[in-house]
Amino acid sequence: MKKDEVLNNLIFDDKGLIPAIIQDADTGEVLMLGYMNKESLYRTLKSGEVWFYSRNRQELWHKGETSGNKIKVKNIKYNCEYNSLLVTGYPTGPVCHTGNKTCFYRDLSGNDLKKC
Repeated sequence: MKKDEVLNNLIFDDKGLIPAIIQDADTGEVLMLGYMNKESLYRTLKSGEVWFYSRNRQELWHKGETSGNKIKVKNIKYNCEYNSLLVTGYPTGPVCHTGNKTCFYRDLSGNDLKKC
């Protein structure tokens, strides 16, 4: 299937969003989960850097716009049901707004895992 066909077949939710899991291309570590709308996905494809749609602010945001910690895209895959994305990329710094390398730095017991 060609890229345009895939893009047309992606399933966005009733708010026009699709979940995007961000994974470190070098380590395989899951860095974060964000949401994209069609515009942020197109900007990601065009720029080679990750863009999201902020559900809180209800606006597009370029990852690292304020922190400088951007994510350069290596590859974007979609799942078997066309309703989620897996973005592998190269972070230029910590991904989480807390300063952690990943947003997944706590376990269900409330323990903080190693901070980077």
